[in-house]
Amino acid sequence: MSVSLSIATTTILSLHLLLFLVNANSSMDPYKVLNLILNPNGTVTRLQKFPQSPPSPDPNLPTPALSKDITINQSKHTWARIYLPHKPHSKKLPLIIFYHGGGFIFYSAASTYFHDFCANLSNKTQSVVVSLEYRLAPEHRLPAAYEDSVEVLHWIKTSNDAWLTRYADYSRCYLMGESAGGTIAYNAGLRAAAIVDEIKPISIKGLILIQPFFGGTKRTPSEIRLEKDLNLPLIFTDALWELSLPVGVDRDYVYSNPMVNGGDKEFYGRGLSWG
Repeated sequence: MSVSLSIATTTILSLHLLLFLVNANSSMDPYKVLNLILNPNGTVTRLQKFPQSPPSPDPNLPTPALSKDITINQSKHTWARIYLPHKPHSKKLPLIIFYHGGGFIFYSAASTYFHDFCANLSNKTQSVVVSLEYRLAPEHRLPAAYEDSVEVLHWIKTSNDAWLTRYADYSRCYLMGESAGGTIAYNAGLRAAAIVDEIKPISIKGLILIQPFFGGTKRTPSEIRLEKDLNLPLIFTDALWELSLPVGVDRDYVYSNPMVNGGDKEFYGRGLSWG
């Protein structure tokens, strides 16, 4: 299965998650520019409201794909938007689990940008796409989103939803995400690798990571070069990590730095049966 270059190129643009185009400098208040108010109880007030789109289950509407929302965990307020091509080319289609971006802080599976992307992804790749509405930080700091990313696999395994049971090929499952969603997909892969037998018949064939949002205390050459980038300067990404990581840890933590504990050797050390 391949993802079209046009889709991948378009999704890269959303890494600049707010597109404020401001002049960055070390004295600016990143939370003010991100339109966030820090509340005493550890939550934030998000002043920036992003457009959202409803699902489109009506086959008579001129949409790229059908879509509907289903609750995953009512107590956690997690749910998924499922996408299905209008006229599937085959009876069984690849299954893509998608995790939206937004620095762990912003956006939703219902955000218009991600809704449109997933609808087009489902249509162009002829896949069943399950876009997860995971819990956001700082109200739910990591690993909450990582836990949600695996819970959806267990939910799919036991779901009786007709779109999944009739059209999704569980033996061809891909975990996909962009920006923070790419980080979530990576961590979902790590966790799924440890419970391969528990999630059968779901068989993960690969990860599709679009500019995953990783971090560490040591600056990389690209971070140094883009320290004052007009779209997403370091002061912004540092603030996002500050809000999403557990209180008291730095960016050299397993939730943010993929090189901790041997990096991708974790995958090989767990004896994956993927592929």
